[in-house]
Amino acid sequence: MEKWNQTSSDFILLGLLPPNQTGLLLMILFLFVFFVAVLGNLTMICLIRIDNRLHIPMYFLLSQLSLMDLMYISNIVPKMAFNFLCSEKRISFVGCGVQIFFFVTLAGSEGLLLASMAYDRYVAICHPLHYPIRMSKTICVKMIIGSWLLGSVNSLAHTVYALHIPYCRSRAIKHFFCDVPAMLTLACVDTWVYEYMVFVSTSLFLLFPFLGITASYGRVLFAVSRMRSKEGRKKAFTTCSTHLTVVTFYYAPFVYTYLRPKNLRSPLGDKILAVFYTILTPMLNPIIYSLRNKEVLGAMKRVLGMIPCMKN
Repeated sequence: MEKWNQTSSDFILLGLLPPNQTGLLLMILFLFVFFVAVLGNLTMICLIRIDNRLHIPMYFLLSQLSLMDLMYISNIVPKMAFNFLCSEKRISFVGCGVQIFFFVTLAGSEGLLLASMAYDRYVAICHPLHYPIRMSKTICVKMIIGSWLLGSVNSLAHTVYALHIPYCRSRAIKHFFCDVPAMLTLACVDTWVYEYMVFVSTSLFLLFPFLGITASYGRVLFAVSRMRSKEGRKKAFTTCSTHLTVVTFYYAPFVYTYLRPKNLRSPLGDKILAVFYTILTPMLNPIIYSLRNKEVLGAMKRVLGMIPCMKN
């Protein structure tokens, strides 16, 4: 392992993959996932922007989810791939701070946005007559701005704290990105106050929204079961099951990672769980929403039909 002295301000990311053929194959797989995620999320953003039939709150929120996922995976995978392929594990002090800021911002903002999407479905199905008022364009914009703003403020506090901790041990982070809890093990001061802050932050931005989402969909499923229209029940159930699938993939590993007691966590376990919410989820979200949503598939066909070469 490369030795680092205390005078260096750079960090070293130990990474996830072994430096052998197996690691190379897995990295190729991760790069494939990255390109699929970028293509899928850009496609969703463009479809929602181009097709007028998707200019409703549900898809406006979905376009923001795609933007967050696009930024999420772009914040992690390119640096991870560069370090592995170039055998360069170093990340600068500023680069680490930037990665922390965007990671925490997107993590908190996406948690709040998913809660907003659950509220949108709750109002649409349980209070359809009030939907134009409760989910007006103004309220939708406020939800989105609020998600980004709260996520950014929370992230700024975490980033400033992480960059001002005195690190008097090795600067080798046992992770494939600058994860603050992994960095705390390198600190030479007691970090119990910050660990409590992480618990509170995770509860506010992930656990409580998850409980709210669960309650919302409980009400929604109850309302769906009482629908007389078989077609209406099927459409509502498909939409809700799609959202619940995305929510489960995102929240479960996140909450399990950051709310576990410190003595039950392990560097390898944290890295494996991080793969789900930093790499796999950003790829799966556009696939899940497109394959299980007739309106998105219809929009895709209409947009492709506008391309001259696709008509021939």
